[in-house]
Amino acid sequence: MSWDIEFDWDDENRKHLIAHKVTPVEFEEMLNNDPLDLDYDLIDDEERYRSVGLTNGGRLLSAAWMIRNGKIRAIPAFPASVSDRRAFLERPK
Repeated sequence: MSWDIEFDWDDENRKHLIAHKVTPVEFEEMLNNDPLDLDYDLIDDEERYRSVGLTNGGRLLSAAWMIRNGKIRAIPAFPASVSDRRAFLERPK
C-alpha cells in the first residue's frame, strides 16, 4: 500500500491509539509498509479492516481501520498479538 494515502485524524482516534501506546505516525508507517491484511467486516454500513505490519522502527502492530470519506481512519492499534505476529511472520513472501 505505498501510495499517497490520506489519513483522517481527530482527538477521538488519536486517544484510542495513545491508550495502546501507539502513535499516529506509527499507524501510518505500518499501513504504508505493506501490511498483511487479516480480516474484513461490514459494521454499520462501513467496511472495517484488520491488518498487521511493521513500523519504520521495526515495531509489529495490529490495527483496525476503515475508509471514511476517501481517507483511512484508525480505529484501534496495538502491539501485535502472538497469533497476529505468527500470521505476519509466516505469510508468503
